[in-house]
Amino acid sequence: MTKQFSFSKYENEVLPDFRQKINLAESTEDVKKFFVYTAKELFDNIFEGKLELEYEDISLLPGEKPYYVVSDRLRLAPDFSSVWKDSDLPRVIGRLAETSSNRYRHLEKKPEKTDAKIRM
Repeated sequence: MTKQFSFSKYENEVLPDFRQKINLAESTEDVKKFFVYTAKELFDNIFEGKLELEYEDISLLPGEKPYYVVSDRLRLAPDFSSVWKDSDLPRVIGRLAETSSNRYRHLEKKPEKTDAKIRM
């Protein structure tokens, strides 16, 4: 039986700031950006600088489960792939992505908020 690592502790560290940013997001682009920044912060905490995450390495896919995609570059990195396979990290990122996707869809239905932001 393989040992399963849990990163819920790291998730709980980034959640308050993430929730605040997502709730204050005024556009769908803000939601995407906050999701990526939070994932990057989470990965930086977990990998402690051993892995360089680029902005393009993880993306929000609001209409498709699991609501995110991880780049091939990242998935093929040895440090990342072993942790990804043997931990709850996919579920942690999935929860962040699902929250982001819900906010994204909400803002998509209310384009007047985004339009008002652009006009200011």
